[in-house]
Amino acid sequence: MAIIFDGTRESYVEGLSEFLGSGQEDTPGWVADLRREAISGFGELGFPTLSDEEWRFTNLEALRRGSFSIAEDGISDVSKKTVNSYGFSGLDCLRLVFVNGRFASSLSDAGDAGEGIVVKALSEAIREDGDLVKGHLAKYADYEKDAFISLNTSYFEDGVFVYVPDRTVLEKPVHVLHVSTDEGRPLFINPRNLIIIGQSSDAKVIEHYVSLSQSVYFSNVVTEVVCGEDANLEHYRLEFESRKAFNFSTLRVNQQKNSNITSHSILYGGAIVRNNVHPVLAGEGCNSDIYGLFMSEGRQHMDNFMRVEHASPHCDSRQFYNGVLDGRSKGVFHGRILVHEGAEKTDAKQTNRNLLLSDTAQIDTKPQLEIYNDDVKCTHGATIGQMDEEALFYLCSRGVSMRKAKIIMLRAFTNETLEHMSIDSVKETLENTVMKWFEQRLGNGDGS
Repeated sequence: MAIIFDGTRESYVEGLSEFLGSGQEDTPGWVADLRREAISGFGELGFPTLSDEEWRFTNLEALRRGSFSIAEDGISDVSKKTVNSYGFSGLDCLRLVFVNGRFASSLSDAGDAGEGIVVKALSEAIREDGDLVKGHLAKYADYEKDAFISLNTSYFEDGVFVYVPDRTVLEKPVHVLHVSTDEGRPLFINPRNLIIIGQSSDAKVIEHYVSLSQSVYFSNVVTEVVCGEDANLEHYRLEFESRKAFNFSTLRVNQQKNSNITSHSILYGGAIVRNNVHPVLAGEGCNSDIYGLFMSEGRQHMDNFMRVEHASPHCDSRQFYNGVLDGRSKGVFHGRILVHEGAEKTDAKQTNRNLLLSDTAQIDTKPQLEIYNDDVKCTHGATIGQMDEEALFYLCSRGVSMRKAKIIMLRAFTNETLEHMSIDSVKETLENTVMKWFEQRLGNGDGS
């Protein structure tokens, strides 16, 4: 029998007992204890409201009114051909596929990752690499302060586990494909990913979220990343889910001395989307580059919340987020740079640029600096506007059609973020997707 959540705080709290008794019998005791601790956190917090400062631009009433259930046993019928259609041309990678939050081994191909490297489903890692997982799982994403992290920690079933030992290069990117299907009722899906990159090691991980139908569901993702000393990670989050879905995600990163992380977020689908990116530069000499592009139309709502913590000296961070909004859609950018006491010589920059393609699209942007140290260099800025009429006139005066001129300008705007991707096949796929989106918008005249 399916576990039903009716949107109330009580249904999520009370549902955990049934969840632990159905399909979780083999779960280690420490995981069960973790789930109970996390759900008590949600019991205290409940879903955030407009009175919560960090959620003042995003109304979750539709989520609270919704009814969701966890998928019953068994993987939905998804073909290998369908999975391959979400690949990237020419990319040689390790692929793990999850359907409605559960590992689909028959659709996956992890191959030989290399000596000492572990790339597998988190459920398998909990059984086979328990001590390693236990040392990191839920140690960074705070389920006592965030309701969605609390729910994910309570109800996650699976996700990817990547472990790269010290002084090792993971030669192939890891493509983690999360597929949602229409099961005839709105699902509650909680992917949980854990990525550990050892000292002086390198890896690239692509989290890719897609839907096979325009159905309603509640997707709640948490990814924890640990970058060891001198480690390098390039992380991608590609969100292409149902336009009727509720999509919430958290990327929580812990960086050790001289580590480097590059984060790319592309938001495309979803009815209500919340994208949390929270790196903590815990060791001296870290670098964190965060790039994002969100594109909305119709009545989509996309909320981006950045929190970059400089906890040690001599660290650099860069945030570059661009939004393109059409129709009656709404975007939010809430970015915060937090410089702790003692984190001298911090160099941090935050930039948010937004382009409105219609008179009815809206954006709320709130860049913030919170600094407890004098010897720092921090800047932030945000812009909101429409396409430059003078630039369009200039292009048209050179014989370029108005439609082509708009595409040229839009492409230049979005490439400010896409150009930083090092995996060419991913970048080319996204550039083509963006171009198709533009062509559809321009073909609609006013885009409404």
